Amino acid sequence: MTKKMIIKKTFRQLLKISCLIALIFSFVIVNNLSVYATTVEEPTVVTETDNDTGNILGINISTTEDGGLSGALQIVLVLTVIALCPSILIMLTSFTRIIIVLHFTRSALNTQTTPPNQVLIGLALFLTVFIMAPVFNEINTNAIKPLNKGEITQEEALEAGMEPIKTFMLNNVRDEDLDAMASVAGIESISTREEIPLRVLIPAFMLSEIRIAFWIGFLIYIPFVVIDMVVSSTLMAMGMMMLPPTTISLPFKILLFVLADGWNLIIVNLMKTFIV
Repeated sequence: MTKKMIIKKTFRQLLKISCLIALIFSFVIVNNLSVYATTVEEPTVVTETDNDTGNILGINISTTEDGGLSGALQIVLVLTVIALCPSILIMLTSFTRIIIVLHFTRSALNTQTTPPNQVLIGLALFLTVFIMAPVFNEINTNAIKPLNKGEITQEEALEAGMEPIKTFMLNNVRDEDLDAMASVAGIESISTREEIPLRVLIPAFMLSEIRIAFWIGFLIYIPFVVIDMVVSSTLMAMGMMMLPPTTISLPFKILLFVLADGWNLIIVNLMKTFIV
């Protein structure tokens, strides 16, 4: 029996064992749930004193004495926000512009997968946190801390938390995109920018971010296209038509990018394009 067949046999055995463990684990969970999910045959009578609980589709939603949400429901809301964090990160922050510019830079260098996607996304994430730090601090001061102290309700905290993000988006959105989204939404006239609803502001902000990122990407491409043209003309003049120009131009691109301190130039000037 060859080594390859032994590895395949071992892998199949491990797969069978893992499936068996998963099946046993699922049965245990079902049995535990059946113990706690017992039904009560006697109907419950809702009195006038049970004003702080509600039943929606068989789910009891309770509130505290001061009208706030119960701990269990707050945990559900927090988990929902965590699940939506990637969408919030892409739509409401500077992440979109940064990651597009970084991908354009890699494409202009023609280095294929260097730097890898994990490095680009990690760099874009930390730059986003750095740029959005004043906004996050304002949200923490005006919304999260008062909510934890019980000074404001959940609705007031949501409004106070969205205000800094809305201000950031208004500072970085184009008026043309706002007008286009407002016309699509059927909004004819808006007296002030603060009255713009989020359903209009968010798509307009994303369009502005993509447009600016593509402009920056175009400017990044120009010097590298010039290098490709020079290398191609040189190879044609030397009669080396069968030699791919990208093979010769790649070292010159990397050398130019390193000598000009390209990453520092791109990232620093990119961060200066945001108005916080």
